[in-house]
Amino acid sequence: MIWRIGTEILCHHSHSSMKEFNAFIEQMKTLGVKRYLKVCLEHAFHLLCRGLVDEAYQILSAAESWRFGEQTAIQDKEMKLIQAYKGLLDYYSWSKQKNILLENEWDGFEDLSVEQEMHGCFRKAAVNLKEIIKMPGVWDQFVKCYVDLLEFYGDHNEARQVLNEYAYNSKFPANPNAHVYLYQFLKRHGEPRKSLISALKILHDIVPSHELMIDFNTMLQKSKKRKRRRLGLEVIFAALDYAGWKENVKAWNCLARQVKQIVTSGKHLDWIKEEWNSRKDWWPAFHFSRYLAKRNWQENESLSCEKALVAGILLGKDCKYFKYVSHQGCKARVKRFRILKKFVNKYNPVYLRISG
Repeated sequence: MIWRIGTEILCHHSHSSMKEFNAFIEQMKTLGVKRYLKVCLEHAFHLLCRGLVDEAYQILSAAESWRFGEQTAIQDKEMKLIQAYKGLLDYYSWSKQKNILLENEWDGFEDLSVEQEMHGCFRKAAVNLKEIIKMPGVWDQFVKCYVDLLEFYGDHNEARQVLNEYAYNSKFPANPNAHVYLYQFLKRHGEPRKSLISALKILHDIVPSHELMIDFNTMLQKSKKRKRRRLGLEVIFAALDYAGWKENVKAWNCLARQVKQIVTSGKHLDWIKEEWNSRKDWWPAFHFSRYLAKRNWQENESLSCEKALVAGILLGKDCKYFKYVSHQGCKARVKRFRILKKFVNKYNPVYLRISG
């Protein structure tokens, strides 16, 4: 309690100094032996927040060599955490040396010196980062740094293995970022679309509102498999269920394009009907009110055009949103709104079939 309250006071008091904080923390390390490693970790965090990287590294190095009685399971986990953050600072040093090497043109001797220092940091960072990510947990920053090290030195197989383990090992907690990192890695290395879809499918199941759902929908729409195109419609509908997507032009464009394609072909209207049935009670007020039509028209003409097409198909030509936007567009003599109005009027019978 003294440690927690004292730390908060010293962190937030306007007249406290780094010297006072260091003195207090050192006393806490002596008095609270069982919490020694946790106190060291917090001390290092505080130093890092003040930009004192070298001092933080020294604290973690001292903690790494600390021993008290028999090593318990809890102490072992805390020690791994100490080593992991030390590895993170080694990665930081490696990254700095790498940038120096890439940005400067030196003679052979200076070049070799920086390169040797960089490799030294790599070895220390890799050892500690590799250890922490073996333990079940959420280790996003450590995983990203370790994969960056491996990729730089061309060890792509090891990097892939680390990311697969982090994403698919059932002992680890469900973590959307694990699938994001795997997807980004696969995309960087030109992996087949099947692998990319597999990674994003799980991300969709965990976080249907993730920003990568645009990429996911686009890939699914390019597929020749009907099952995937059906999933693509489900993905984009699900994303637009969330308030954060209400004014996302790309998302509405994806939905408008697919709805238009289905309506024009006359095939798979049941897909739209199935998605719409669970939303028809709340989407009109959520997305297609007259108030939103007016605001969208004033703020983003492209957004209002995409939404108007979807609204016209789902709610018919008498929909408030469609009527307002198409009227404003035609009044402003914008060609695409005249085309939009003709399209919705032509396919208005589709609305009757979708609405049941």
